[in-house]
Amino acid sequence: MKYILSILLLIPSLLFAETSTCYGTTSNGHLENGVQLPSSGNNYVGYSAIARIAGRTYVHSTVKNIIVNSYRNLEKEQPAKVFKYAETGFKEGGQFKPHKTHRNGLSVDFMTPVINSNGESVHLPTNPLNKFGYNIEFNDSGKYDGLSIDYEALAAHIVALHKEAKSQSHELWRVIFDPKLQPNLYETKYSAYLQKNINFSKKRSWVRHDEHYHVDFEIPCR
Repeated sequence: MKYILSILLLIPSLLFAETSTCYGTTSNGHLENGVQLPSSGNNYVGYSAIARIAGRTYVHSTVKNIIVNSYRNLEKEQPAKVFKYAETGFKEGGQFKPHKTHRNGLSVDFMTPVINSNGESVHLPTNPLNKFGYNIEFNDSGKYDGLSIDYEALAAHIVALHKEAKSQSHELWRVIFDPKLQPNLYETKYSAYLQKNINFSKKRSWVRHDEHYHVDFEIPCR
């Protein structure tokens, strides 16, 4: 009985420990009590064990819930697809070089889903030799080294993130993806939903954002 009581008393503190607080903005803020994304799941993986050890995969606790639940939903929506997340931020946020944002736990990079020459969903290769994927450049046709951008999977993931955010009474602030490649997303079955609900940045960023797409979540901060 004492053992059960101890566990019950511990539950509130465990729940509290999983709650983050963000401050300021994505480009000028910080994070309190950030949580680390899982290293992998049934249909997703992180981009680097090295980066994970270095503490570069922390987010706001609500963002974590949205991301993990979205991947779970995609197991039903797109069962043949695999996904990979990339840079997020530090546990306490703050400056996160070389990024200009990612400072308050609400910014997340996702590696672009790809298919191989056999039409199979595979992970974009990420390793130190290609700067963990960030050095990859797709051509104007969305191809790189025998791989092609899987716009259907990319669109499905963005929609899943938005729907899950909405279910938790939150929003996606913006999605950054190469403006020249964005029209391909509107050729997928998710076109109408994307046009109605997703705010894509129309200006080219300081980096191209073709090998990854950047998502900023809209969650109240202090």
